[in-house]
Amino acid sequence: MEPAAGKFIIDGTLGGGGHSEIFLKAGASVLGIDRDPEALAHARERLGEFGGRFSTWEGNFSRVSEIPAIQQGGRADGLLLDLGVSSRQLDSAVRGFSFMREGPLDMRMGPSSPHTAAEIVNEWNEADLARIFFEFGEEPRSRRIAAAIVKQRALGKFATTTELAACIEAAVGRHGRTHPATRAFQAIRMAVNEELESLAAALAVAPSVLKPGGRLLVITFHSLEDRMVKRFLRHRSTAFIDDPGWPEPRPNPDFQFQLLARKAIFPSAEETTRNPRARSAKLRVARLLDPTS
Repeated sequence: MEPAAGKFIIDGTLGGGGHSEIFLKAGASVLGIDRDPEALAHARERLGEFGGRFSTWEGNFSRVSEIPAIQQGGRADGLLLDLGVSSRQLDSAVRGFSFMREGPLDMRMGPSSPHTAAEIVNEWNEADLARIFFEFGEEPRSRRIAAAIVKQRALGKFATTTELAACIEAAVGRHGRTHPATRAFQAIRMAVNEELESLAAALAVAPSVLKPGGRLLVITFHSLEDRMVKRFLRHRSTAFIDDPGWPEPRPNPDFQFQLLARKAIFPSAEETTRNPRARSAKLRVARLLDPTS
């Protein structure tokens, strides 16, 4: 990101404020976005020492272009998207993200999320449940899990995370160290928060938010998200496109970025030892080109 004094960086996924703190300590001004009011309050307390160089905006990062400063013509030197659920949310039983702790079936990252996990689990039909387990969770036993949920909820609606986890485990058994509900819980969370739709919208508006030379950094933890980011940046960083039916390659009208790392950047072994939740992270980095040069 190369944060420095005089630079303006948007942390599109504020969470606990760790990334913002690094940028602020380097001298940059930071606007932190989050749809979770609890996360915003925590970050404001944590980063209050930086005064006016740190500000917040409550909302989904997909709406970054609606920020008043951007609406008034301001542009950022950097935009960070660190996708997925934050550690603070994951560790809070009352948020309902984890099958390891009993809590309500909520999983909303913020009050604006259109559904709760309870609505999806108790009201969606079997085919739609199987679809999200397969597509979002990449769960090979998606149909069996969906059928088990529909059968169980006919006897009484699911109310807690542990009830749902126990149903899934009973349906498919437990093999190895990974809990059998892991992929299904991930899929439900992604559906609750419309995470892929939000990412697609954020990528689409990112060029209009950044200054020429501004940097876009995206950290993903899921193959579907990484694939979306990879394809977006690959297309937007290709100057010419070709087709077998064309006499010669043509300029790409969407050519806007330069890749600063051609492949994803992975955490080091030292980092994953210190922070096991980083083990599936991938970072992709690009710089917005100056259209006048």
